[in-house]
Amino acid sequence: MTKQPLSRRIRFASLALIAGTGIAAGSAQAQDKGTIELAYVEWSSEVASTNVVRAVLEQAGYEVDITSLSAAAMWQSIASGDADAMVAAWLPTTHANYLERVSDDVVDLGPNLDGTKLGLVVPAYTDVDTIADLEENADTFNGTITGIDPGAGLMSLTEKVIESYEIDELDLQSGSGATMTAALASALNNEEDIVVTSWTPHWMFARWDIKYLEDPKNVYGGAEQIHTVTRAGLKEDLPGAYAILDAFEWTPEQMGEVMLGNQAEDAEPYEVAKKWVEENQDVVKEWLPEA
Repeated sequence: MTKQPLSRRIRFASLALIAGTGIAAGSAQAQDKGTIELAYVEWSSEVASTNVVRAVLEQAGYEVDITSLSAAAMWQSIASGDADAMVAAWLPTTHANYLERVSDDVVDLGPNLDGTKLGLVVPAYTDVDTIADLEENADTFNGTITGIDPGAGLMSLTEKVIESYEIDELDLQSGSGATMTAALASALNNEEDIVVTSWTPHWMFARWDIKYLEDPKNVYGGAEQIHTVTRAGLKEDLPGAYAILDAFEWTPEQMGEVMLGNQAEDAEPYEVAKKWVEENQDVVKEWLPEA
């Protein structure tokens, strides 16, 4: 399959990188087994997981490209074969519409993480406890729900929440994961009220005293999973890489370690991921094919 270059491609020569990290061990890992392209959304959870998978694939001898895209574009890139895989599919609810559109052209390898949640989050000191009370407390939040990137499934679900709860006095403001957390940090520092779209796992729950608003109508749905999804034909083209992706599975606590590391000043997510991989080889070996 001939692939077109992806925008914002970040290409790394795995031999040079692995040699400098101390990850490589043995001649099998020193071989260049081909290139695999990973797509992801710029959410803290997906930045963490994608970079960890990238480091593991490089340890196994693959060259890896990663590309940040909107959620819709991420799914389309897998379906079209422009990218090989992602470890960022939130199912069965958040990305259900995307999967339905491209189900014939992708392969769902199942969950790589259990225990996710979506919803609206406020500071713990905020008097409002349920989404049903947002409308009558619109002034408390300056008439705004602070969201993330407009193409995210979380934003589509939040629009359904607004409709279902007949919220007319608050507008959903799009932005990004970074702008959402920055707005939340500012409000907390000033002891102000704010309501934001958010998800678990996320580093901000370990850093701040915040809470989910109750969703009595269950519009956001219950706990979800994050799945690994590949393009059709990857198993035949790169069976070793496919096997690693199929075996990749970790816990919210493990993901949380990487996400918190990424919040350190001047942290580079790839370097944080490499360090985590180096220090957790007992976990990583479960993802690698038998030699």
